[in-house]
Amino acid sequence: MLRLLKCLVFIFFINPILSAQIKLPKLISDGMVLQRDTKLKIWGWASSNENIKLTFNGNQYFAIADNKGNWSVTLPPQKAGGPFVMELSGKNNITINDILFGDVWLCSGQSNMELWMGRLKYTYANEVANANNPNIRQFIVPDKYDFNEPKQDVPDGAWLSVNKKSIYDFSGVAYFFAKELYEKYKIPIGLINSALGGSPAEAWISEEGLQNFPQYLAEAQKFRNSNLIKQIEAKDQYTSSVWYNYINEFDAGYKNKWKDAGFDDKNWKKFTIPGNINDNTLSEMNGVFWFRKKVNIPAQMVGKSLKLELGRIVDADSVFVNGNFVGSISYQYPPRRYELNGNVFHEGENTIVIRVVSNLGRGGFVADKRYELTSATDTIDLKGEWKYNVGILANPLPAQTFIRWKPMGLYNAMIAPLNNYAIKGVIWYQGESNTGYPDNYATLMQTLIKDWRSKWGLGDFPFFFVQLANFMESRTEPTESAWATLRQEQLRTLSVSNTGMAVAIDIGNWNDIHPENKSDVGHRLAILARKQVYGDSNLVAMGPLVQSMKIVGNKIMLSFNTQESALVSKNNKPLKHFAIAGVDKKYVWANARIEGNTIVVWSDQIKKPVSVRYAWADNPEGANLYNKEGLPASPFTTDK
Repeated sequence: MLRLLKCLVFIFFINPILSAQIKLPKLISDGMVLQRDTKLKIWGWASSNENIKLTFNGNQYFAIADNKGNWSVTLPPQKAGGPFVMELSGKNNITINDILFGDVWLCSGQSNMELWMGRLKYTYANEVANANNPNIRQFIVPDKYDFNEPKQDVPDGAWLSVNKKSIYDFSGVAYFFAKELYEKYKIPIGLINSALGGSPAEAWISEEGLQNFPQYLAEAQKFRNSNLIKQIEAKDQYTSSVWYNYINEFDAGYKNKWKDAGFDDKNWKKFTIPGNINDNTLSEMNGVFWFRKKVNIPAQMVGKSLKLELGRIVDADSVFVNGNFVGSISYQYPPRRYELNGNVFHEGENTIVIRVVSNLGRGGFVADKRYELTSATDTIDLKGEWKYNVGILANPLPAQTFIRWKPMGLYNAMIAPLNNYAIKGVIWYQGESNTGYPDNYATLMQTLIKDWRSKWGLGDFPFFFVQLANFMESRTEPTESAWATLRQEQLRTLSVSNTGMAVAIDIGNWNDIHPENKSDVGHRLAILARKQVYGDSNLVAMGPLVQSMKIVGNKIMLSFNTQESALVSKNNKPLKHFAIAGVDKKYVWANARIEGNTIVVWSDQIKKPVSVRYAWADNPEGANLYNKEGLPASPFTTDK
């Protein structure tokens, strides 16, 4: 008898489908938005050969699970609207409530697509405070990777509509994109947010798609070894732990209580905030550095809600006021905005202390950001002179492997589970992580788009993407640029049918790879959709695109596709950021003028020109070629 029980238990565990009930993918759940006006696949899992009945809108649909428990039902096209209820019955019963039919957009890429409204709550304070739209909903795909096989489902997730609580988790770009579409057409919008910060394009391509990239395919197959992944992750974790344990244990600031208001810092050196640590000759090493400043607080700020803004700090910080810990951020990118109770301050002299951990490269305080303490009525400027001291010096933190960014891994875990779910199209914001090797980016993206369209089987659905924003310091002379090269590759991607590109070289920040202006990005994606998807044919949806060049004497004539608009110079100022070169390909700044849909470019330094570049820089500050609708021209080079 005992042996029989053991056999039954064994059979149950090796073949759980024998006792399975109906199970649905996480996407098919309460509050979902289903794609209107197309046949819809509703699918799931059950016992082998189990009979499934789906009841919807007064009609019944039937399916029988195959011997592996897979089943699906096809619903006829439905008009936009809702809410509806769907019922499924087999060995168990499931009811799905609050279903809307509308347009479903997959929102993917890296951190600038992922960046959530909670990070933007100060920039869009009114938007966050008044958020309430049950017809815009988002499903966040968990950040996972897998190199062994395409996953059938995601581990968790739920559809949430826009309200004052959920808005914090919405992608900023996707939210503003959806908001404009809904306000224009009153059609429910579903957003599937499947994005991961730092991810390169090749991580989002399937094994089949990677066949033309043997180096990426080989790397993906390498990580099918789960033991190798465990070894690498254990080594990375150990290395990181050793580094941080070392700096924490031997940090003189911790030992000697440098955070305390009464600590005597008269022998400390001076430091100017903002500024880089190495610029102030602290050291070329990394480690822990402490900064102190005495601040006089007027009586009217005591007891009030205060905001302490400390710009951006590279890499991590912990902040103390009068010896009391008030907040910390562990990595370099988020803006430092600490909301404080005014009771941590008292009238008169107070002490603010910042402990900065620099783990790699040049640490410090990013320029051209806010460093201030504010109440509703008062502002205290914190820029300028501080005191500093070194807590501990250390070698740079060894580089991490970041397995989650390896080829194919994100496709398998974050895209494959979505393939059965009908979508209207894709919006994509990615590319920063490919700037280290930009020359094959167009081929990668052409492959990715073809790959996704093939997997969904919905034809050439719309694929709209954001060209890289302006970033890093501007240059006074023409120069080579990996960011410009990648923008050129993005421009080439427009050769794929039913694509569109939102140019963003005028809405970034030189000192922030995550610019907070996400409303303009969402708008520029939305107008692409309005024109190409929703039939707003009179809308001008893109800025000028260069089409051809002609050399006439010492001048080059550039013809543009103006999208049925007109070329203009922003603010009627002379055109900037055109550069011209001869056969030696040494570019110099050029004169340029508009003649209808043509721009004439020349320089007295170049007698026999062969090529022209426009806005060819990491940060083409001042580039001012637009159309009359206010959309910027794409950067370009004619030598590729």
